[in-house]
Amino acid sequence: MSKIYLIAGLGADTRLYNNIDLHEHDVTPVDWIDPDKSDTLNTYAQKLIHQYNIVPNSVIIGVSLGGMITVEIAKQIPVKKAILISSIKTNNEAPGYFNLFRTLPVYKLIPGKLLTSLGFLVKPMFGQMGEEDAWLFKDMLKNSSPFFIKWAMEAVLHWKNEIIPPNLYHINGNKDLIFPYKRIHNATAIVNDGTHIMIFDEAKEVNKLLKAILKK
Repeated sequence: MSKIYLIAGLGADTRLYNNIDLHEHDVTPVDWIDPDKSDTLNTYAQKLIHQYNIVPNSVIIGVSLGGMITVEIAKQIPVKKAILISSIKTNNEAPGYFNLFRTLPVYKLIPGKLLTSLGFLVKPMFGQMGEEDAWLFKDMLKNSSPFFIKWAMEAVLHWKNEIIPPNLYHINGNKDLIFPYKRIHNATAIVNDGTHIMIFDEAKEVNKLLKAILKK
C-alpha cells in the first residue's frame, strides 16, 4: 500500500478526484494553503511538503497546476512516483498562449473575485459535461481563493522548469484545450477523447492507467 498525496488544479479542490478509485492506498488530499505574493511554484511546493509532512518514497498525483507542483515536490524529495495528469512537466511543453499572456499580462487587470465568477466558461474550456458535473466545477471555482488564483496564474506563466525528476509518469488527453497533447514529450499515455478534466469524465480509463502505474 502506497502513501499517496492528491493535488488538484487551479480553480478546483480535491473533489476533482471524486471518480478516482485509490481505496487500496493511504490517501491524503492536499488542500491549497495561502501563498506569499513572492512565492514561486518551487517555494510553494516546499510549503506543501512541510505542511503535509510529505516524506520520501511517497506517491504524488497532481492535475494541471497540481502536476506542475508535483514536479517541484519531486525535485526536492525522492518520491516513489510523481504522476501528472492533464499537465506539463517542463516549460518547453507550455502552450503558445503562455507567451502571449507574459507579453500582454491582461490577467493582472482582472479582479480575483471576478475570476472566481467565470463558471459559465467551464463547459467551453473543459469540455461538455452534464449539469451535475458542471455545477461541481462551478462550485469549486466559486469557492476558490481570489488571491490564490491571481498568484497561481502569475507563478504558472513564469515557471521555468527544465528538469524532469526520476519516476515521473505523464498522462494527457488528446482533446485537452489547456495543455495540447502535441506539445507533450514522451507521455506515459495519451487518453483518446480526453479533455482537461478527463480525470473526472474519463475516470474509467484514468483509473486503469493509474492502477497500472501504481503496480510498477
